[in-house]
Amino acid sequence: MSSEEDFIHIEKIRQGDFEALSYIVDKYKDMVYNIALKIVKNKIEAEDIAQESFIKVYQQIHTFKKESKFSTWLYTITYRTAIYGLRKNKINTQPIVNEDHEKLKSQNLSQQESLQYKDTQYFVKLAINSLPSIEGLLITLFYIDENSIEEIHDITGLSKSNIKIKLFRARKKLKKQLNGLLKDELKNIL
Repeated sequence: MSSEEDFIHIEKIRQGDFEALSYIVDKYKDMVYNIALKIVKNKIEAEDIAQESFIKVYQQIHTFKKESKFSTWLYTITYRTAIYGLRKNKINTQPIVNEDHEKLKSQNLSQQESLQYKDTQYFVKLAINSLPSIEGLLITLFYIDENSIEEIHDITGLSKSNIKIKLFRARKKLKKQLNGLLKDELKNIL
C-alpha cells in the first residue's frame, strides 16, 4: 500500500470507518510489534505496547498531518509508548531467546538441511537481537524498514549526528556478532 493509499484510509478512519482502521492495523502490526520488542525485549510487553500504540493512533488520528509518511508518525507513537512503558513500569528487559537457534542445535539435521536452514536472514536477525535495544532499533529502522536519518530523527527525537554515530557503532557490533555466530555454527557443523 502506498502513502497515498495510507492517506485514503486515514481519512476514512477520521470519518469513523472502523474497517479502515483494521486495514491499517493489519498492514503495520508486525512493524509496530517489532519496534516495541526491540525496545522492551519482552514479548508480552511488546504485544501490550503494540496494542496501546494502535489505540493512540485511533485517538490521535486527527493530529496526523500529511507532512510525513504515516509509518513515520506511527513509528514515533510506538517508540514513545515503549520508552514511556520502560520508564513507568521499569520493565525488566532480557535478551530475546531465539528458540529456533536452540532447536537447531538440539536437532540432528544433515549438513545439507542445516545449511539450508541457516540463511543470512537468520544470522542477521539473531545478531540484531543481541544488540542493545536502541542500537537494534536503529539498525532495524534504517536497514530493514528503510527509514531515512531524517525519519529516524522524527521517530526517536535523537539528533541526526547521534543517530549516525549510533548506527556506526551498531554496525561494528553487528559485524562482530555475525562473525562470532558464523564461527560457532561452523564449529557445530564440523
